Amino acid sequence: MGIAAMAVLFFSAAFTVGAQEKREATREAASDPVLRALQEELTRSKAQLKMDNVGAPFYIEYHVFDVEQFEASAVFGALRDQNCTRLRLLRAVVRLGDYKFDSYYGPGQGVSDTLPLDSDNLALRHQIWLATDQAYKRAGRALSAKQSLMKELNVEQPVDDFARAEVIELVDPVAKLDVDPSKWTKMLESATSVYKADPQIQSFGATLSFVAMSTYFVNTEGTVTRQGSTHYLMTLGATEQAPDGMRLDRSPQYTSSRIEEMPTPEQFHADALKLADLMKKLRDAPVVDEEYRGPVLFSNDAASDMFFDLIAPNVLGRRPAPGRPARTTGAFASSLKGRVLPDFISVVDDPTLEMFEGHSLGGSYKVDDEGVLATAVTVVNNGKLVNFLIGRQPIRDFLTSNGHGRASGSGTTVPAPGNLFIRAAKTSTHEELKKRMLDLCRDRGLPYGYFVDTIGPQLTPRVLYRVWTGDGHEELVRGAIFNELDTRAIRSDLAAAGNDPLVSNRSGIPFTSIVSPSVLFDELEVKRADYSKEKLPDYPAPGLSSARN
Repeated sequence: MGIAAMAVLFFSAAFTVGAQEKREATREAASDPVLRALQEELTRSKAQLKMDNVGAPFYIEYHVFDVEQFEASAVFGALRDQNCTRLRLLRAVVRLGDYKFDSYYGPGQGVSDTLPLDSDNLALRHQIWLATDQAYKRAGRALSAKQSLMKELNVEQPVDDFARAEVIELVDPVAKLDVDPSKWTKMLESATSVYKADPQIQSFGATLSFVAMSTYFVNTEGTVTRQGSTHYLMTLGATEQAPDGMRLDRSPQYTSSRIEEMPTPEQFHADALKLADLMKKLRDAPVVDEEYRGPVLFSNDAASDMFFDLIAPNVLGRRPAPGRPARTTGAFASSLKGRVLPDFISVVDDPTLEMFEGHSLGGSYKVDDEGVLATAVTVVNNGKLVNFLIGRQPIRDFLTSNGHGRASGSGTTVPAPGNLFIRAAKTSTHEELKKRMLDLCRDRGLPYGYFVDTIGPQLTPRVLYRVWTGDGHEELVRGAIFNELDTRAIRSDLAAAGNDPLVSNRSGIPFTSIVSPSVLFDELEVKRADYSKEKLPDYPAPGLSSARN
């Protein structure tokens, strides 16, 4: 993840504290140069920000993201680049109008800028002042445009624009990035040197991105927070082509909020060897049959990707555009109180948990990016949709935030999950799920079923096995896609779940985690992908004799 992407990441955290803790937080805030500058400008802006034809704002908030990042990459055993970056980012939001009807629309959704790193009070306040002035003027234009639009649409807003929230105060320690760059770059070089064992591999690389971020949040309601967090990401990547031209690729990731959970040099090198061996096996594997419809077993890793794509975006209470009557924007917009999953599956988002079965959860936070206390929310209970994850922008039937307003890649704050748990009331072991799949295949006269080990973008199987009903042996195959693996399929065709929940920390913005078991589909369609246009290179790669030793 590049530093530019981090520029729009807002990841604050805090919690309600007692009187003594509040006094300590106040003292700590007074000694922090960033918080002091933010609060001084917030007080000044609240008192002085007013134009005759615009009016005074009813709400102002500031986020600052102090980011320290180390990035590196290697290919074919050689270091390609490394970079250490420090950046301090500001986002200022000014709201005109009132809680019922405000200016948070179009250009009125805030202004981003950079802040000085040397913590000079006057320099910090000057940049905050400039951003506030710009945000205020944009808010004025946005409010006028929104008023005109609502008049043109001739509709009434069913809910308020902005929900009120309790005041939160907490000042946690700042984050520091304490890593030895040479240790980690040597790991990348060593791991990517394994390409020499297979000259047909077209690309073999590894990357890392380590981030320490201190997040500051203040608003005119009185909320003040500071929290430090760390995020570590390493990736292996390999691509090649089969003899028929089909492109094959794998890119396993290692993501954690604790550096202790990252692979050791020996583990990373061993995993690189396993990846190279898998690529060779994929290259030699047969192509799937033209079509198959029957039972399919997903590993916990594959199931976590599937649920994250099909469930996570559809349980978010994102407000539709003005004038649209829908409750929210996802596929479950009209499914409240209806069944969206089998009755043995429930879904809970709990950002308050930091660990699960010894593994860190990357989506943990105490207060969201709108200054609201994080809470656990059951969104699907025994298969029925009962809640949405929402921030401070109300939607129909959900008028207050449940602590899930998080900064998106675009810079605006939107509802997003933290730690999403897929929970099954009834579970089975892997062997029991495999036996059930094979029994279903035999009942339908199918010679084999499918086991999906990993999936990639667009829910495409990357590592897929045929499991033969005769003796249960597994055969690696390639070139498959799913047909209609969608929200209908997970509602109607999920038959069972495993007892093997896996923590999958995601690397996107904002940081999230999903914990999912393996699952068995009663029926899915698997068919052959179209790869007819893929061509092999016109001439061979350089001989390994010319590569460095």
